[in-house]
Amino acid sequence: MTARQLGGEGQWIAKKKQPSLVCNARDIVGESLLWDENRKALIWVDIIGRRIHRFDPATRDHQSWRTPDLATSIGLRRDGGAIVGLRKDVALWDFGESFRTIATIEPDSPDTRLNEGVVAPDGSFWVGTMENNIGADDLARDISRDAGRIYRVDTAGTVEALSTDRFGITNTMVWAADDTFITADTTKNQIFRYHWDRVRSRITDRRPFFSGFPRGLPDGSCMDAEGYVWNCRVAGGGCLVRISPDGVLDRVVELPCSWPTSCAFGGENFDTLFVTSARFTMSESHLRANPQEGGLFAVRVGVRGAPTKRFG
Repeated sequence: MTARQLGGEGQWIAKKKQPSLVCNARDIVGESLLWDENRKALIWVDIIGRRIHRFDPATRDHQSWRTPDLATSIGLRRDGGAIVGLRKDVALWDFGESFRTIATIEPDSPDTRLNEGVVAPDGSFWVGTMENNIGADDLARDISRDAGRIYRVDTAGTVEALSTDRFGITNTMVWAADDTFITADTTKNQIFRYHWDRVRSRITDRRPFFSGFPRGLPDGSCMDAEGYVWNCRVAGGGCLVRISPDGVLDRVVELPCSWPTSCAFGGENFDTLFVTSARFTMSESHLRANPQEGGLFAVRVGVRGAPTKRFG
């Protein structure tokens, strides 16, 4: 499927609701964006930059904190703190305090790291792994195998593998109606749907959901209030796609960045879609010509989202 399949409404939104740069964060790899409705602020990580951001779009107040290692994902906790995925560890963190490890994922696999991590509807933290693609010099390394898996971490720090399926790069974690879990393998340009068995803490019956879109590759996603999935098209895709509940392309929204990475609805009425981006692997000449790469963007897309789930 291609952008030519868009309907008139989708084209109107893409043209009239222009995205804007709201925070020039200059992230190497901005990821794991979410809206904290209590603080009225956006929270996200810069994986290779090893920092966590908080940004208030109303006041433009921007804070950031250093992390002790790669900061791969973040979620909110019911007690007001956060849960953070680092290189191998999942830790509790209270915005400026120390990181308190509650779980270590794949401790016997030194060549893997954590990637996507999102709080699930049951209050647990789901996190995916992948073969480490970041060298000791923070430059890109090739991925040679499908080493990734998806895990569930509960409040006691118990780690459970949710499936035996392997991924090149685990990305996208959203939960739809009827216990449907949607996730992506970036390396394969595929988004899958699973049945989530809550009782046994398993995901089963993997089926294709959305694949073959020719622009970029699937990275992070969020869901709107109508049950549609918004997916960031990284690696040169330069856009968002909106996917219907039955896996059909609904619209494409152009973005002023090459590598959009993660998206979340926020604002007072959850009616603004915010997007992080990356500048990883880009040349100095490209960055001089496109200084907005790695920034945080906002766009009105005509639909609303919903509050994020909280760990606990």
